[in-house]
Amino acid sequence: MFSRSKLALIKRRAMRRKVWFKLLGRVERAIIDLTIKCVERVRSPKLTGIVATIVDKLANALKSRSKRLMEEVGCPLARKLSRIAQNWGSVSATRWAEDHDFIRYLTVMCMNTPDMFKL
Repeated sequence: MFSRSKLALIKRRAMRRKVWFKLLGRVERAIIDLTIKCVERVRSPKLTGIVATIVDKLANALKSRSKRLMEEVGCPLARKLSRIAQNWGSVSATRWAEDHDFIRYLTVMCMNTPDMFKL
């Protein structure tokens, strides 16, 4: 459920990170503003769905670059390396795909690899 305070906090963070006006259209901003002004807690399933899509959009934009790269690059690479190691017979490789430290390591290594060495 979305409350007035939670939506106001999300709006404040989005404005501080300068994604409020860049990412959202006029109608989406108006929906969030009116919800903050008129409703203490969102109860309508339809409004909840609309607000949830807008909040998801903002949440993805508010993620740091490293977290976004961990999801987009590190996780698939960790899964791929885990499958290869499992095929070679490594028993402990099944945990690699969920190991956040390993995923972070792979992401940082990918971020620091010069473009001329990337495939």
